Amino acid sequence: MRALVTGGAGFIGSHLVDRLVARGDDVTVADNLSSGVLDFIQGHIDSGAVTFHNIDLKDLDSVIPVMEGVDMVYHLAANPDIRLGTRITDTDLKEGTIVTYNVLEAMRLSGVGKIAFASSSVVYGEDAPMPTPENHGPCLPISLYGASKQAGEGLIGSWVGTFGLQAWIFRFANIIGERGTHGVIFDFIHKLRADPNRLEVLGNGLQEKSYMEVGDCVDAILLVVSKTDAPINLYNLGSSDTCSVRNIAAIVIRETGCTGASIDYTGGDRGWAGDIPKAMLAINRLQDLGFRVNYDSEEAVAHTTRVLIEEIMG
Repeated sequence: MRALVTGGAGFIGSHLVDRLVARGDDVTVADNLSSGVLDFIQGHIDSGAVTFHNIDLKDLDSVIPVMEGVDMVYHLAANPDIRLGTRITDTDLKEGTIVTYNVLEAMRLSGVGKIAFASSSVVYGEDAPMPTPENHGPCLPISLYGASKQAGEGLIGSWVGTFGLQAWIFRFANIIGERGTHGVIFDFIHKLRADPNRLEVLGNGLQEKSYMEVGDCVDAILLVVSKTDAPINLYNLGSSDTCSVRNIAAIVIRETGCTGASIDYTGGDRGWAGDIPKAMLAINRLQDLGFRVNYDSEEAVAHTTRVLIEEIMG
């Protein structure tokens, strides 16, 4: 199969590329490296297993040529930092909604019929029941990132209904693991590296969410794509439990050896505007396909802390 991975040099995208190459797919990556890291996939490029295009997906004319001969698009390119939208308010519009339109339109013009899309649990907003099932609605996101992901889902649905595409939409929990370039664990490690005696924690630390290890995430994507065949296939991807920010702080302090560090909470029930304090996805549909995670939330946090310490501190 000829696969195109947008954002394939990024955190999740590069792990997906690893899996696709390992199973023998012919892989093309399109990434502008605004947040991706070329080293993540350089070995595949050097071996000839991956064709890399450094392009701006906001430019439709640049997207169309990379669709040639593609059987399946895995669309992961997006702004990875939810907080950035609070400062630069058109970031998610441009890097999410417009990019998704361009990918879909390039697919239509090139005759590419299948897309898997990385959406997010944040589309559900903060009043959703926990655990949140895929049929919860209406979805009322409270962040610009979440609005962009919901818009992407809407665009994909319209391309399925109007132009006959087939789609797989994945609403991710918090995905963590090797090669992570942002997020709470990444931030905590850097804060303790700068000051081993103090760890600032945004909010009151009672924020509680599901965490999924990135290898589990990409394995789930490929399993769902292989086992489902509806025009639109919508699945939550996550774990069956949660981990609090206080527990994450304790784990990072333990793993870094900064056991004398004080924890200073900034206060409030969330870390930033648009943050959802508590979230947990229902993953019954995923489990019904026979999928089981290798790491629960706390195990994923501990594993991620160890691998990121090695990557960050050497």
